[in-house]
Amino acid sequence: MTQVEARPQAGDTVMGGPEGGVRKKGLGDNSVGLMGGAVIGVSTVAPVYCLTATLGPTVTEVGLQMPAIFLAGFIPMLLVAFAYRELNRAVPDCGTSFTWSVKAFGPKVGWMCGWGLLVATIVVLSNLAGVATSYFYLLLGEVTGSESVAALDGDKAAHILTTLAFIAIATAISYRGITATKWVQYALVGLQLTVLVIFAVMAVTKADDVAGSLDFSWSWMNPFGIESFTAFTAGLSLSIFIYWGWDACLSINEESTGSARTPGRAAMLAMVVIVASYLMIAIASQMYAGIGDKGTGLGNPDTADNVFAVLAEPVMGSGLGVLLFLAVVASAAASLQTTFIPVARTALAMSTYQAMPASFAKIHPRFKTPGRATVVAGVATGLFYAVMSLVSENVLIDTIYALGLMICFYYAITAFACVWFFRRELRRSPRDLAVKGILPGLGGLMLTAVFGQTLYDIRDPAYGSGSSVFGIGSVFVIGVGLLLLGVVIMLVMQRRSPEFFRGEVLTKETPALVVED
Repeated sequence: MTQVEARPQAGDTVMGGPEGGVRKKGLGDNSVGLMGGAVIGVSTVAPVYCLTATLGPTVTEVGLQMPAIFLAGFIPMLLVAFAYRELNRAVPDCGTSFTWSVKAFGPKVGWMCGWGLLVATIVVLSNLAGVATSYFYLLLGEVTGSESVAALDGDKAAHILTTLAFIAIATAISYRGITATKWVQYALVGLQLTVLVIFAVMAVTKADDVAGSLDFSWSWMNPFGIESFTAFTAGLSLSIFIYWGWDACLSINEESTGSARTPGRAAMLAMVVIVASYLMIAIASQMYAGIGDKGTGLGNPDTADNVFAVLAEPVMGSGLGVLLFLAVVASAAASLQTTFIPVARTALAMSTYQAMPASFAKIHPRFKTPGRATVVAGVATGLFYAVMSLVSENVLIDTIYALGLMICFYYAITAFACVWFFRRELRRSPRDLAVKGILPGLGGLMLTAVFGQTLYDIRDPAYGSGSSVFGIGSVFVIGVGLLLLGVVIMLVMQRRSPEFFRGEVLTKETPALVVED
């Protein structure tokens, strides 16, 4: 079906003024409300998937302080959320971090911020699809009682083909529009949160009867109990990863009711639900399984990347344990679908402002979605996962560690963009000073510190899975390599689209008028 290009022509009306302002993209208006936005935010984070993939690595880094590090990771995310909320109120644009950082710091910084978001999302999508595949076969094995069916996950060809099928299905659903996405998410998010509560209650109830179990201690909530700063930043990087995605509800600001306020409120609501879920499961899992490196212990390196696969039956029994497998499949599949939202809309915005090829700015006339950008994101995700799976057996753990670097990169830029964009308003009131200056600035500084320490640490081949490329840690190669690839592509685009990089399309500015409560 023919698609309509969203690039504006001379004389088009744009949001924020006729020149240098943000532009409407042709997306469907008033499609998502507060609850729908919050559900999409929770879904994109994928709490069940994040927990099964990171409980083990986090315990390996920080031991009993896992709940503390989960709480510590929430703090910079909350501070950055203030930046997102305030920037969205002033400039509600689906390009979010890209658009805002261009307006604050100019085209090159903004382009790299947008690239950080794009590449982080592609990496997350590939991991989500892989986890969905693993638990899909585990679930089938439990339902059919066949070990040979469950063992299909270990067949590389079957695993890759099934993963590509999941990616194709998620791409197709996202292609059809935000309304279809929203209603699917209500069911999948509801299932995830219900199963997490059941798991937590049963784990705490059975904890006294299990070897290696622990009594709850308030000392688990103390981040100063972590042995070293290196361990702290490694754990914090993982913790930041598990919160990533809450900003997806900001990417649909142009499709939300009350675009200036509703997405920010949805983001805050989503984050409260997420942090409560993480603390509940971290404490319950630690009480039941302990942190030992044998059997069901959370520190067991053989089960570190898939903790729920080991804990499901002991905690919930063979009957209800299937529900946990189903919840992981639902979590990964739901997030796989919604994670296409920020990548497609960021690519749409970058194309609309001539920072990316024009084809990404095409809007489907019926579904009102960035169809071309969504399909390209799906293809890129499939290629990345297939290549990385064939190259490295440790792709899941190493890309998760690398993700922390990329997430810190573009979140920190967005936080600092808020401070600089509103710099002339910081003296207007104590509220403006706090929510537009101090809080986002602190969040940006925290994320910058984690970025710098992580960049230093990941040079060590022992970091992450312990694999290396020419003596350099594979986490470093993945994280830094993808960011440097962005620099190369930016230089190519600068030759193809000099107007954007001269600041003639989307201009640097401070707000002339800010929406008030």
